[in-house]
Amino acid sequence: MAALAARHGVPIEDMLLIAINLHGISSPLNRHRARVLIRLATAPVVAWQVIVPLNAMTSPFVLDDDTLLLAGIPVATVTRVDADEAVGGYFRNDGRAATLNPNARSRCVGCAFCPNTLEAAADPRLSEQRAVRELLDAMAHQHPAGTLTGLEEVTVSTGCFEREQAAVDHLGDLRAVLTEGGITARIGFLTSVLRSQAAFDALARTAGPFVLRMTAECFTRRDLLLKASKAELTRHQMPRVLRRAVRAGHDTSFTYIVGLDDLAALEDGVRDLAPHVTEFPNLQVYQAHNQIMAGLRAPGAADLAFYLQARAVLEDILGPTGLRPKGWECYRPLWYFTFGSERLIPA
Repeated sequence: MAALAARHGVPIEDMLLIAINLHGISSPLNRHRARVLIRLATAPVVAWQVIVPLNAMTSPFVLDDDTLLLAGIPVATVTRVDADEAVGGYFRNDGRAATLNPNARSRCVGCAFCPNTLEAAADPRLSEQRAVRELLDAMAHQHPAGTLTGLEEVTVSTGCFEREQAAVDHLGDLRAVLTEGGITARIGFLTSVLRSQAAFDALARTAGPFVLRMTAECFTRRDLLLKASKAELTRHQMPRVLRRAVRAGHDTSFTYIVGLDDLAALEDGVRDLAPHVTEFPNLQVYQAHNQIMAGLRAPGAADLAFYLQARAVLEDILGPTGLRPKGWECYRPLWYFTFGSERLIPA
């Protein structure tokens, strides 16, 4: 593995974490997905949270008590394991960001690669301001500061708004509740349903500051891999949607799953979107939780080398933008300690 890292100019730490995301972990714990806190043996100062299957029996990574082994050699310490349940909300970025699942994310089905149906669920639909207010009140009690007024971003993560106007209305209601609570955080929304200039203009009036995190996911086989409401957003419409959001004064980004397209399609698609984003995109390692999902991979995407090649391609495209990945924004990234020759984590 060290030779592969050297050949691609990638730190061994980054490669190990990418490989854990790709292969999952073999363990006595029979869990489809879990939140796992890991400290690498070669860089124990930083704890990384990965969300991986713990029942990946063919994985080269084996969990023995609290030690993660690769070919029998300890490579990391696992300090915490939590069930990856779909819940109403949780904190990220040391409590400075919150993610809300206000529209029953766990009941969103349809995308062939998505593991949501494997999760336990505790995330009800919240269709009224009162329900959102109650969720935020409960989260405030869980926050170390006892208040949410210090939040910098509140991300709405759900795939269940089938209509654009329903999403616009909900985001406006969310802003009203946040303002009522003295919370000035930017609202982020992971979606493919927001597309029209009218919608983005309305959000500028009712929900700003706002960042669109467009759920692109893949550029090819969209009819096969995505549910219908996502597949309707075509590869060539995506740059136009991002431009409309920017025109309305919003920040922009997109989510994309590395491993569903071949490298040529990845490069073409990301190169088209890169000029229209103001935030580093959420670029995720594809995880196959069963044999059906494994069959959806692009040719070669079962191998670690594919992701190291993709990493280099993406650095070439995104490097000139000046945007850089933030560790807390993506749980399955291609970057941890470095981006190209730049350090993301101080030595």
